[in-house]
Amino acid sequence: MDINTETPQEILEAVIIRFVGDSGDGMQLTGTQFSDTSAMFGNDVATFPNYPAEIRAPQGSLYGVSGYQVHIGSVEISTPGDEVDLLVAMNPAGLKTNLHAVKPGHTIIVDTDAFTKKNLEKALYESNPLEDNSLENYRVIEVAMTSLTKEALKDVQGLDNKAITRSKNMFALGMVYWMYHRSTDHTIDFFKKKFKNKPEIIEANTKVLNAGYFFAETLELIPNAYTISPAKMPAGTYRIIMGNTATAWGFLAAAEKSGMELFLGSYPITPASDILHELVKHKHFGVKTLQAEDEIAGITSAIGASFAGDLAITTTSGPGLALKGEALGLAMMIELPLVVVDVQRGGPSTGLPTKTEQSDLLQAMYGRNGESPVIVIAASTPANCFNSAYEAAKLTLEHMTPVILLTDGYIANGSAPWKIQTVDEMPEINNMRLTEAKEDYHPYEREKDSLARYWAVPGTPGLEHRVGGLEKDKVTGNVSYVPENHEYMTRIRAEKIKRVQNYIPDQEVEFAQSGDLLVVGWGGTYGSLHTAVKHLNEEGYGNIGLAHFHYLNPMPKNTEEVLRNFKKIIVCELNTGQFVKVLKSNFNNHEFLQYNKIQGLPFSNNELKEKFKQILS
Repeated sequence: MDINTETPQEILEAVIIRFVGDSGDGMQLTGTQFSDTSAMFGNDVATFPNYPAEIRAPQGSLYGVSGYQVHIGSVEISTPGDEVDLLVAMNPAGLKTNLHAVKPGHTIIVDTDAFTKKNLEKALYESNPLEDNSLENYRVIEVAMTSLTKEALKDVQGLDNKAITRSKNMFALGMVYWMYHRSTDHTIDFFKKKFKNKPEIIEANTKVLNAGYFFAETLELIPNAYTISPAKMPAGTYRIIMGNTATAWGFLAAAEKSGMELFLGSYPITPASDILHELVKHKHFGVKTLQAEDEIAGITSAIGASFAGDLAITTTSGPGLALKGEALGLAMMIELPLVVVDVQRGGPSTGLPTKTEQSDLLQAMYGRNGESPVIVIAASTPANCFNSAYEAAKLTLEHMTPVILLTDGYIANGSAPWKIQTVDEMPEINNMRLTEAKEDYHPYEREKDSLARYWAVPGTPGLEHRVGGLEKDKVTGNVSYVPENHEYMTRIRAEKIKRVQNYIPDQEVEFAQSGDLLVVGWGGTYGSLHTAVKHLNEEGYGNIGLAHFHYLNPMPKNTEEVLRNFKKIIVCELNTGQFVKVLKSNFNNHEFLQYNKIQGLPFSNNELKEKFKQILS
C-alpha cells in the first residue's frame, strides 16, 4: 500500500505504543506485526509482551488483560519504555489497568462497542469513563471498531460471527499504521503465508486492516500522522528476534561450530517452552529433541546424551530448576558438559508464571546438595541471548562442567533487532573430546591449565571407563571412599570453576570509568540500567558508571578493581538482593547500596534516575 505523503506529518525521534485487550483479542499478534513492520522500516525496536497466566481468563476481567508494548525510534532504543504515547484499549478493563501509563495530553484509542454496561461492571467502573470527563487530560479517539469490522466483512463468505469479531484487532492495527506512517504490505504478506489454506481468513484480515487504515486517514480527529526515521545502526543484515528464539539459535550455532550434534531434553514450562518449540523445527541441522515426561527426565536424558558425545542442553524455569538440582549435581560430579537454561519468572512455587523476576540466582549458585559449584552466566537483552547461549556451550565443552544460563521472561518474550552473524564469525570452540585411544588413559586425568578432564565417548576403543554419582579416585575414576581423596576432588572441582576466570573477558564499565556512583546490574535489567545512566550522563551527571555482569560464577578477575574506582556502589535487581549477597561474600571491604523491585515488572527509567539522583545529592 502506498503511504499518503500529502498528510501533514510530525517528525518524532521515538514513540511508545501499547495495545491492550482481552487475552483473546489478538494483542500479541497486533504488537508483533507493528514491531516487525517498524524493524523492516529500519527503526530500532524494543518490545514487552505482558499477558495473564490463565489460559483463558474471564472475558472483560481486570486480571484477564493482555498487552503488548512497542518502543520504536530513530535513536538507540534499549527498553520498551515507561510512559506511553499511544494506548489502544479494546475494552474497559484494558483502559482501567493501563491508563496510569499514558502521558497526559497523549492519545487513547478505544473500541466504543466494548464499553457496554456489563463490561464496565466487570472492570469495576461506576460510570462510563468516555462520558464522565475522567479522560479530559487525554486525547481520546472513540471508534466503534467491532461495528466497523462487521461492516467491512459483510460480503465475505465463510466467516461466523466469532471469526468476524476476532478480526477487529486488525482494524486497530490499520489505524496505527496510518498514524505512524507505516505500510500494511508486510502484514498482508504475513496473512498470505500464515493462512495460505484459508483464503477467507486472508481476505477478512486484509479488508479489516485496510478499513482501519483508511478510516484513520479520513477521521478528522486525527489531523496529522507521525514519522519516525530509520535508526543509524552498524552496517549489516538485521532481523527482529525474540529472546527465546535467539537462545535456540545460539545453541544451533555452537553445535555447527563445534561439529557436534545438539540434543535438547526438556519439559515444557512457561516462559521457557519456546526454546523447545524452536529447536524442534531444525531436525535438518541434526538437532535431536525430547519432550520428557517431567523435569527430572528432561535433564537426565540430556546427561545421557552428553555421556554419548552430544552437545546437550535442558531448558526450564525456576520450579523446574529446583527439580533438576540432584541430576545437575550428578553432571557436576561426573564432570560432563551440560547447559541448563533457566528462563526466570516470578516465584516462589508457581508464583507469577508470565511475569519477570531475577530470583533464581542463589538457586543457580548454591541450590544443590554438597559442594557443587557450576559456571553461571546471564543474558542481558533479547539479541544477547544468542551470544550467551553460544558462550554457555563453549564454556561447558571447554571446561567439562555444567553451565547454567540465566535469562528471564522479560527478555525471553521481548524482541529487538539482531544483526545476523555467520558461524565463521563466532569464536572457536575447542572441546576436550578424545577421538582415539590415548596411551595410559585415565578418565580423571586433567588438562594442566583449565583442569578440565578429558571426554571419552563410550565405544571408543581403548577408552573404556566408568562414571557415576559416587566419589571418584582422582586419577582412575574408580569409586573411592578415601577421606583425603574426597577433599582433593572437592577442592579441584571448585578450582576448575575458579580458573574459568582465566578464559573470560574482564568486566567492562560503561560511561564513567571512576567517580561518585557505580551502578551494578546483571541479566535482563541491562536495557533499563543502561538507559537511565545514559540519560543522567546526558543531563550532566558525568560521574556515574555502569557495570553490568554477564559472568556471575566465577566473576571476572578485575571485579575488585572496578568496584574500587567508585565512591558509592548500588546494586539493582528484580529480587530482594541476591547478587548483592554474592558480592558482599566476595568483596566484604565494600559497602553496597541496593535498589530492588519485585512486582513482576522491569525497572522503569524514571524510578532508576530518581534513585540515582537521590544518592548523588
